[in-house]
Amino acid sequence: MLRRSIVLGLFAAAAVLPLHADEAPAALRDELVQTTQKLMDALPTGDKAIWEKSVTDDAVMIDEFGRVASKAETIESLRAFPPGITGNMEMRDPHAWLHGDSALLSVEQYETESYFGQKFVVRYRALLTFVKQAGEWKVAGFEDVTIPTAPPKIDVPGLVLSDYAGTYRYTPERAWTVSVDHGVLGYVTKAGGKLNTLQPVAKDVFMGSDDERNLLVFQRDAHGRITALIERRKFNDLRLNREG
Repeated sequence: MLRRSIVLGLFAAAAVLPLHADEAPAALRDELVQTTQKLMDALPTGDKAIWEKSVTDDAVMIDEFGRVASKAETIESLRAFPPGITGNMEMRDPHAWLHGDSALLSVEQYETESYFGQKFVVRYRALLTFVKQAGEWKVAGFEDVTIPTAPPKIDVPGLVLSDYAGTYRYTPERAWTVSVDHGVLGYVTKAGGKLNTLQPVAKDVFMGSDDERNLLVFQRDAHGRITALIERRKFNDLRLNREG
């Protein structure tokens, strides 16, 4: 799925907020949201003018993959979407805080995209830092992260959910219990814990229903017996060996 060529961020901006900060006046919040909206509206068209005008020369840009870019690098990367691809970004749930000649804006960016006839929706939570220069509010930093959302379900025929039920241990004291209840596969990380349901992706591959939406892969031996469960979390694997 095509992602905006840039999505930006400020290092550790959350640390700027005091414990009991008051929100900024609505007029300022709306002005910051409007500037952010214009920046996002410029992405599909590759319009560089608003980025030149509304971003400080020394701004720090970080996308949701951790890639860091300067203002010049960001503007250079702007390209109009090719034919067949369209996108729109809506600002939702904005909150702003004022700190002298700087301000923070927290906002959800609700992206809808058409990719050669296929429709996508992606939600981001963005934190922008604005500074006042020559009477104008400009972006000095812009960070966003993807909000995990439930993906579409995939029909995987031939699954035998009972194959996966069992206890999977990763330390002598810690184990997950995988079970099937009314045709739904799930696991708990401790007795009495919250059930995390598993959504099929392919044979032996599932996605968790927790906030991280990690992939869980069941491994089999040469005889087809499941011997381990791998939780792929943040590009790392937690291995749990099956008991019994």
